[in-house]
Amino acid sequence: MMVSFFDQFASPSFLGIPLIAVAIALPWVLFPTPSSRWMNNRLITIQTWFINRFTDQLMMPLNVAGHKWALLLASLMVFLITINMLGLLPYTFTPTTQLSLNMGLAVPLWLATVIIGMRTQPTVALGHLLPEGTPIPLIPVLIIIETISLFIRPLALGVRLTANLTAGHLLIQLIATAVFVLLPMMPTVAVLTAAVLFLLTLLEVAVAMIQAYVFVLLLSLYLQENV
Repeated sequence: MMVSFFDQFASPSFLGIPLIAVAIALPWVLFPTPSSRWMNNRLITIQTWFINRFTDQLMMPLNVAGHKWALLLASLMVFLITINMLGLLPYTFTPTTQLSLNMGLAVPLWLATVIIGMRTQPTVALGHLLPEGTPIPLIPVLIIIETISLFIRPLALGVRLTANLTAGHLLIQLIATAVFVLLPMMPTVAVLTAAVLFLLTLLEVAVAMIQAYVFVLLLSLYLQENV
């Protein structure tokens, strides 16, 4: 039984071909494209309003040099939200439950912020490794600690997104299994458990959106330190 619980996180394949590429590319097909008309429909208007508000909040702490990342971060936010939300549908696969995919997103973007900092302001970028006013005997230790914390950042980004989504999917499957098992024996308990499952599903919808926002927000904070 425990093996079947984790089968949902295995990458599906068809004729030996992994379908994770299809799961990653499919959300872009679902997005409505703006038309050439003066008046857009309600869906495009809501989408544009959401992206504009999110971009304004994300770019507010950054200077002009950091605004070049607006399109990339906004697209990443919409992409992660869509994948996480589609993964909550029955008989679907969530690519963001794969640590390899999340690390593939986190490491290059984090590395890009570090390279930008080293190119544009190397003194300030290296100054983050040593807090001001540090006692002389603690300087080597703090430099090592700050360097380790710097290289742990992409790992924390990928693991946080993977762990939250994986835990939520496991809880939903465990409680759903309990509902089916309890329904013939204790219908009242099964109904109460189904109510808990409904509330947990609503919570997972919120987690899917919040985790995508946190992923992009932390990237913007890393960028803020280097521009």
